[in-house]
Amino acid sequence: MDAPGTVKDGAGAPQLTRIIALCFLVSTLEGFDIQALGVAAPRLAPALHLAANQIGWMFAIGNIGLIVGALFGGRLADHVGRKRVLLASTLVFGLATLVMASLHGYLPLLTARFFAGVGFGAAVPNIMAIAAESSPAGRRGATIAAMMCGLPVGGALVAFVSQLLPPDLSWRTLFVIGGLLPLPIAAAIGLWLPDLYRGSGARHSDALPVGETLFANGRAPRTLLVWSAFLPIMAVLYLILNWLPLLVTAKGLDPRTAPQASLAFNAASMVGSVLIGAWVDRAGRRWPIAIASVALILSLLWLVQQSDRGGMLLASAATGFFLMAVDFSLYEISSSQYPTRGRGTGAGAAAAVGRIGSVLGPLLAGWLLTGGASANTVLRVLVPLVAFAGLALFVLSFFERKGTTD
Repeated sequence: MDAPGTVKDGAGAPQLTRIIALCFLVSTLEGFDIQALGVAAPRLAPALHLAANQIGWMFAIGNIGLIVGALFGGRLADHVGRKRVLLASTLVFGLATLVMASLHGYLPLLTARFFAGVGFGAAVPNIMAIAAESSPAGRRGATIAAMMCGLPVGGALVAFVSQLLPPDLSWRTLFVIGGLLPLPIAAAIGLWLPDLYRGSGARHSDALPVGETLFANGRAPRTLLVWSAFLPIMAVLYLILNWLPLLVTAKGLDPRTAPQASLAFNAASMVGSVLIGAWVDRAGRRWPIAIASVALILSLLWLVQQSDRGGMLLASAATGFFLMAVDFSLYEISSSQYPTRGRGTGAGAAAAVGRIGSVLGPLLAGWLLTGGASANTVLRVLVPLVAFAGLALFVLSFFERKGTTD
């Protein structure tokens, strides 16, 4: 039996498959939740008499909760283990979303949305750490992409379900579904997720201090560069995830095209994240991520130019293909920078900084649209953010050592 505070030497193939499947299901929950609010927003806003900036806060408050959850969830997992925190966070996320479906006032909805964010925020650094601790070194990019591509699967599921449901069905239905789904997934985690790292369970455990984890032994420049890339990429990702349906209709297209654009974005995201994750495993991070970043800039500029349904769907797919690939590479990069005893803390800090971007992105779109900016202006603002993140990742590739040691 393994001693508390230790980590097993990776996972066997059947066990790794089970771990990937469970983490995939957890990330699917966030994808469903994000896109559910985006798809529900056109009906939710008039029902509650909300302005564009208030919808922006509805998107943002969940991400504020994600910041809180990522900071505390990652650190807590270094003390008590990954499995316990992942199980608890999944339950919190589901219950808060279920409560949200029954509320009517704007402030109560914001509160429930915040706690849903706390739940999933605590799960994210644990998925990142579990990926690093369960997969062989040469397969980490593909492993974390397989775990995290549940996010676009969840988004695609919402877009698909919204096409099947009656047009006059209440916006609350999606949140009922999103609140019930985590319950069986939490049960599966409790039954089938192995404890590769169980923590010590003690108040004064062998988890590394926060400052030592993030900045000691040459990790300071790598930590700062990861943060510099994570924040703008997450701002771009969450602006697109939350606002794409509304941006499509703001460009004058048929409202039925909005969920189709989300479906195209999310479907292509799954393919891009896995293919580029596998490419990173074979060729290293530097050039695959640099090329994906440049391609993402070109895809955004292509998206700006579209004014018909076919072009919008193709450009949305291209944007999803490259954007999610760059985003998921950051999860793998972040978790690999830190030793086992501080991996939850390091991954949680990176995720929390990234989630600051996920708050600012949706708010930025709300502020710009409220101020009279066009949908194309909102999309153009994303280009320098991607360029900055791509540059930070390129510079990081010159600082990195092969892997990390405990």
